Amino acid sequence: MTAAAPTPAPSPDPRTTARALLPLVGGAGNITSVAHCMTRLRLGLRDRALVQDEALTAHPAVLGVVEDDTTYQIVLGPGTVARVTPEFEALLLQDRGAAIKAARKERNATPGKVLLRRIANIFVPLIPALIGCGIIAGLNGLLLNLGWLPAVTPALAAVASGFMALIAVFVGLNTAKEFGGTPVLGGAVAAIVVYAGVAKVEVFGQQLSPGQGGVLGALAAAVLAVRVEKWCRRHVPEALDVLVTPTLTVLVAGLVTVYGLMFVAGEVSTGIGVAADWLLGHAGAVAGLVLGGLFLPLVMLGLHQALIPIHTTLIEQQGHTVLLPMLAMAGAGQVGAAAAVYVRLRHRTDLRRTIRSAMPAGLLGVGEPLIYGVSLPLGRPFVTACVGGALGGGFVGLFHMLGAPVGSTAIGPSGWALFPLLSGEHGLSVTTVAVYAGGLLTGYAAGFAATYLFGIGKPLLSPPPAP
Repeated sequence: MTAAAPTPAPSPDPRTTARALLPLVGGAGNITSVAHCMTRLRLGLRDRALVQDEALTAHPAVLGVVEDDTTYQIVLGPGTVARVTPEFEALLLQDRGAAIKAARKERNATPGKVLLRRIANIFVPLIPALIGCGIIAGLNGLLLNLGWLPAVTPALAAVASGFMALIAVFVGLNTAKEFGGTPVLGGAVAAIVVYAGVAKVEVFGQQLSPGQGGVLGALAAAVLAVRVEKWCRRHVPEALDVLVTPTLTVLVAGLVTVYGLMFVAGEVSTGIGVAADWLLGHAGAVAGLVLGGLFLPLVMLGLHQALIPIHTTLIEQQGHTVLLPMLAMAGAGQVGAAAAVYVRLRHRTDLRRTIRSAMPAGLLGVGEPLIYGVSLPLGRPFVTACVGGALGGGFVGLFHMLGAPVGSTAIGPSGWALFPLLSGEHGLSVTTVAVYAGGLLTGYAAGFAATYLFGIGKPLLSPPPAP
């Protein structure tokens, strides 16, 4: 009689996870800052020695741990981290009141890192809406192509496009908040960018158009609004502050936006779109090789955050970003490399266990567990994973040159999770899906072959001596 398979234990709720993690990182008194990205809980620590590394990595909710110069990062995975972080912050606030807010400014951060972190803080909160609206847009495009539900598709188009039509306002709100201004004033100035009435304004002999400058114009407008607001706070008498400061902020920053920033940002945004089209149309294979091959190192250094405004600008202009599918091939190379390590190092039961647990997340585009648990510690497999990513990106770029471009209607997901967000010249089509799938398969195969043949040195192949 065969025994019934054990029922897996239910995953703990976010508050339980937060309560379990807090003592493992030294308690509330050891935390100087809390933030999160798509997959990681990012903590600033007073004393690194207080962290219980083994217990932390053994926790079932923890997929891996990453350290850089300023933060200790606990990989929890997409969705989970967004639920655990508020509970974690609530626990800190209970223990320390408002002290966490005063300690958010991280120490020893270079200006470049601070700038990239601020860019991420502005755009990362927008990603859930981009994903949701992007999937709805893809579904609507599929229904249009099939001729199904014609009475519903206009409503779906409105649901999918409403956020993108006003994304400049959300960028303005987040920018003002990030740079220490009043969010609604940043949003008010950024709203000028998408206001239909700007079409009546002439600048440098040209009529402005609503949306000209896009998110870049909104970003610049909100930064300027913060500067004006802070100047007013210092110089306007307190009795007049409530009236004068918001008025001057919106007036000065608004006029500069209308008569300068929208035009300049519009030229820059157009240049980004033209450059991307020209590069991929004339040298798509080479561009794909470079983008797919370098993305893993960019992620490690945090430099990939500089691409977020470019992705968003392309989505605004063209309805999708053609860069993300090529960058996503880096994850495919990583999966292939990990599979080769699993096959060749049969005696390394620890590595094989890590690969088995991390591979599903890797296939869905969450690469940190494989990167920091497998390829990076081993060294060579990280390089061969980049080779796989390069060839996968080159495959997608080559088909762009051949007239079959692949884009993504949102940023954030990659791997198999990107399929619902794919778009091309005619929206989501069989060709678009086939090219992206071919790129993934190329990345898997190239990452596997490069790692199997060149990525594992002889010392690793030798089993440990018998005790």
